[in-house]
Parts: sequence; structure tokens; C-alpha cells
Amino acid sequence: MDTQKFVEVLKSHPFLEGFRMEFVEKLAGMAFQARFDTDQIVFREGDESSLFYLILEGKVALEIHAPGRTLRIQTLGPGDELGWSSMLRPVRKQFQVRCLEPVRAVALDGARVLEACENDHPFGVTVTRRLLGVVAERLQATRMQLLDIYKPGGPKIP
Repeated sequence: MDTQKFVEVLKSHPFLEGFRMEFVEKLAGMAFQARFDTDQIVFREGDESSLFYLILEGKVALEIHAPGRTLRIQTLGPGDELGWSSMLRPVRKQFQVRCLEPVRAVALDGARVLEACENDHPFGVTVTRRLLGVVAERLQATRMQLLDIYKPGGPKIP
């Protein structure tokens, strides 16, 4: 897919809603396609990976490992994003991501995006604000799962 096609795809993704066109074009220049099959692990908790994904098609499960089981924190689909930790150094994934169905996504190399953020502060502020929204959403999803697990009469973690 060429840069102009990535511009068209990216400008319609909710993560980039309200971004200036020059910012969309900058990200499009760093983008590439990613595809995953059902049950494929995109990355595991603790893995080193600098990739950040914008989901176009399909669904994935965000999971964490607890003693004796894996807990699904959230299900993500078209219009969602995953891999926010790619924007941190060192880059260690906070969740496991497993595909529930075939997935098509736009992938961005977090290191390249970070470098662009450092070199272009208005771009960096825009990206950082949007990423903080993603982190807050993941924190809320994790919180809701913990409340469900620890509710009175609910299942107990061994």
C-alpha cells in the first residue's frame, strides 16, 4: 500500500480523528500493513515490541496472566488500537494480544513515531494526548475486570 492509500485509511480511523492532515501524512509515511490469523498471538505480556497497531478489521482479546489462568481484560475491534506501550522506553508489552478472528491493521513503529514526536512538538503533543486516552481506557477496562472478579460472591483468584 502506498503512502496516499495509508493517508486515506488513517484519516478515517478514530485514533486520528481531529488530527491535522500534515500529522496524518507524517504517520502514513511510517505505516505498513499487518495481518494476523485467528488464535495468533500478536505479542505476549512482557515482550519487547515497538509496534503500535490501528485495527481496521477483526477482533482481538487483550489478556493478562494470573496464577492458573488467563484473564480477558478487553475485546478490541475495528476502530480500536493496541500496543500503546510501544511509545515507552524500554518497550515492554503490558498485555497479551490474541486474535479472536482474522485481523487487518495498520502498524506503526513506535520508535519512529517517538522520534517524530521529539522533533515536532505540536505533533508530539497531539499523539501523546491521544495515547493518554488509550491508556486511560485500558486502565478503566482493567479496573472493571478486577471489580468483577472481586465482587462479593464472585469468583476468587486462587
